Amino acid sequence: MYAEKESGSRDRKAARAVLKKAYNKKYRQNHGLLKFVGTAVSLLLILACGASIFSDMLEYNEKQAELEKLKLRAEQLEAENAEYESILNEEDERTYMERLAIEKLGYAYPDERRFYDTTRS
Repeated sequence: MYAEKESGSRDRKAARAVLKKAYNKKYRQNHGLLKFVGTAVSLLLILACGASIFSDMLEYNEKQAELEKLKLRAEQLEAENAEYESILNEEDERTYMERLAIEKLGYAYPDERRFYDTTRS
């Protein structure tokens, strides 16, 4: 009886060892696959984040350039506005009309001679 118990115990131990060996083999195979998948997912996430950062940087640079253009346009409009305000604040309308006729329309006084530079294109 003791011999039967001992052989049954040995069989159970051998069966456990075989099962443990099979489990460890399967776990190692799955573990390698999990490492590969984890690494691949991590790389994809890093690439996606990098692409997102790069596109944000491009958009930021475009917006900065647009802001500079708008600032320049605002300065031009402020200068034009100051000119219009000075025109409105002038008391003598005749002076304004003369200046407008000379500068914008190309008029001249009868005794005045105008010379134009034709070398410029």
